[in-house]
This record gives sequence, structure tokens and C-alpha cells, in this order.
Amino acid sequence: MVTRWAVMVATAVGASGASAQRVAITELQAGGSGVIATHDFWGGEVGIARRPGGQLRQVVTVALGDAAGALGVRVRAAAQFVLKPGVSRGTSPYAGVGLAFAAARGARGAGYLAVMAGWEAAPARVRGWYVELGFEGGARVAAGVRWRRFGTRRT
Repeated sequence: MVTRWAVMVATAVGASGASAQRVAITELQAGGSGVIATHDFWGGEVGIARRPGGQLRQVVTVALGDAAGALGVRVRAAAQFVLKPGVSRGTSPYAGVGLAFAAARGARGAGYLAVMAGWEAAPARVRGWYVELGFEGGARVAAGVRWRRFGTRRT
């Protein structure tokens, strides 16, 4: 009985100690994106993300480009799950869900549920590429580069 309690306490202390060593990461990204829908969109995309530690990424992206012959904008906010955030060599898949807004000159804007899955190079390095597929009012594809700034270890 005492051994069982000791194991549970040690496990709880070990888990909290491990999470205290996580590093927060800020990411900037730039690339291209396209959405195949009733009004196709093709343009450039920039974004900022925060990985507070662990496998969560909170990201906001803004894309400007051509929406069926008119100036268009797409804004997306999402929470993503990075499968292997500590990989400094190789790649890691990720997936997420969020909300998106699309607007174009001369057309009404619309909001959409955004669902995405992607693949990125070395999420634990300063720079890496990414490719992403998803749905947000149409089939979406994006690719680009992410730059990361690693914070200090939290205690």
C-alpha cells in the first residue's frame, strides 16, 4: 500500500518537474497559399505562432492575393497539435482546427471552420519548411518557411 502511494507521488512530481523544463517558442512563417473553392484564392501568407511548451501551437495567419480576379484576404486562427515538437533532425506531422475568414473586393466576407494537417522540418530548430493541406471554405494548400525564437527555460 505504501509503495503504491510512493509510486503515485513520484510520478506526479516527475511529471510536473518535466513540464517545468519546457521551452516556449515564438514562430514567424511566410509562404504561399491557395484555396480551391467557388471563388479560388491564390496568394502570399504570413503568420505568427506561439508554442507555450509541449505539443500545442497557437497560430494566426493572414494571406493576401487574388480571389477570383479581385483583391482577397484570408485570416485564420488555429490550435495545432505537433506530434514530435522536439525533433531537431527529420520531420514531424501536425494537425489542427480553427476558424477562418475570407473576403474579397466586391463580395461578401464569410467565416469557415478550418481543419488542417501538415508536415514540417525540424520543429526544434531555428528554421524549417512546412507543407499543409486542409479545408476552410474549400480545399486549401500552403507551403513556406518557419523561423523560430526559443525562449528561456521556465521553472
